[in-house]
Amino acid sequence: MRLRTAFLTLIFFLVATSCFAFDWPKPNEADYTIKDFQFANGDKLPELKLHYLTWGEPKRDAQGHVTNAVLILHSTGGSSGQFLREYFAGALFNPGQVLDVTTYYIIMPDSIGHGKSSKPSDGMHARFPAYRYTDMVKTQHMLVADHLKVDHLRLVMGMSMGCMHAWMWAEQYGTMMDGVMPLACLPVEIAGRNRMWRKTAHDAITKDPEYNNGDYAHPVHGLGTAEQILQLVGSNPHERQLKYPTGEAAMKFMDETATNAMAHIDGNDLAYALDSSLDYNPEPGLSQIKPPVLAINSADDLINPPDLGIFEPAVKKVPKGRAILIPETDKTHGHGTHTYAEFWKQYLQEFLQQTDH
Repeated sequence: MRLRTAFLTLIFFLVATSCFAFDWPKPNEADYTIKDFQFANGDKLPELKLHYLTWGEPKRDAQGHVTNAVLILHSTGGSSGQFLREYFAGALFNPGQVLDVTTYYIIMPDSIGHGKSSKPSDGMHARFPAYRYTDMVKTQHMLVADHLKVDHLRLVMGMSMGCMHAWMWAEQYGTMMDGVMPLACLPVEIAGRNRMWRKTAHDAITKDPEYNNGDYAHPVHGLGTAEQILQLVGSNPHERQLKYPTGEAAMKFMDETATNAMAHIDGNDLAYALDSSLDYNPEPGLSQIKPPVLAINSADDLINPPDLGIFEPAVKKVPKGRAILIPETDKTHGHGTHTYAEFWKQYLQEFLQQTDH
């Protein structure tokens, strides 16, 4: 009897935790293959694969234009999978929530070099074309317009790298969207400390003696250092102090960070991703952006610190731009706050209402 009770308790626990872990609608998953794609630097691939997720179905008006599509773009080193969390998908996509998938058609691509899309670790290693944000945004647009036949976007939303891509969408394809919501970035060239930490992490990988021009036999140890750098800039000091209040705990976390990186991340993939932003600079075109822009940053973001004095003045150059700075609290996560919908979903709700034509 005790054994049966214990077994039933275990089954209940597994079912309950499984339901909690996946408490949002299941997406559709597919690939889009682009033949003979030419990168901005002139390099070509016979086939470039973009992996993507979708929820819901496109709805069209009397003229045949899609009215409910939302494009969501991920961060550096991430993928569409980073959004499959209770604090994002579970807080946005369920019935009655802000991006209810029975109302909206959600599109989430894995950008070039990320997730299940074409990337250096597929086999080309450091012979993979040196892609840039220009290439990533171009292929995102091809996925949306050419493959999915979506000619209008209700919203473009992006986090971190996706935030910068969203600014580029606003400038290049502004006429096909109702609004743009970039989270956790600045609409200016990446320079200063932001460029410095990226170069440091990149060089930790590519200048490691084990790198061997990208043809390493096992993960280079510099990859662990690169991931440690990302952990430092992606969090906030208060959160780290609370979670790791002793020197031993802090060192243990960083050792585990390096070990996990060596086991689960490819060095070429990360090095390429860090360099992909070298062509990013939307600042000259901010005054020409046509759609409304709701830009959201966090006060405790070490990558885009507000004391630089760049964020609000840059957004003011956008004719219909608005800047929101989320204040630091004991619950925010530094740069990573962008993926926690609880901090900004009320602004998203208001923005959707304001841009509803």
